[in-house]
Amino acid sequence: MLYEKELTDQIIGALIEVHRALGPGLLESVYQACTAREFALQGLSFEQERPLPVVYKDIQVDCGYRLDFIVAGKVIIELKAVEALLPVHEAQLLTYMKLTGCKVGLLINFNVPVLKHGIKRMVL
Repeated sequence: MLYEKELTDQIIGALIEVHRALGPGLLESVYQACTAREFALQGLSFEQERPLPVVYKDIQVDCGYRLDFIVAGKVIIELKAVEALLPVHEAQLLTYMKLTGCKVGLLINFNVPVLKHGIKRMVL
């Protein structure tokens, strides 16, 4: 778990950099594009918009789910630009974590004055 802690610290640093540059009030897609650029600049290994199929009774069902980011194959990042994070957002991230087997996830709301108030770290 130590590696995941160091990794999430680096990820959060990159997300704070994006938030400092852009501030709140933009669309989620803008934050996502800029986050991808920042992850690349910081040398983080990541996948963006990775499809997430659901397996039901041994059949893979493509439901159109996509992970915003998965970093180093270990940490799921779910971005939001909403007035407030809701329990449904947390449930979404937890479901993604269970479906992928990732033990750590970050739920990020960019629509806050200070990003540290928009970060929710979740561990299975």
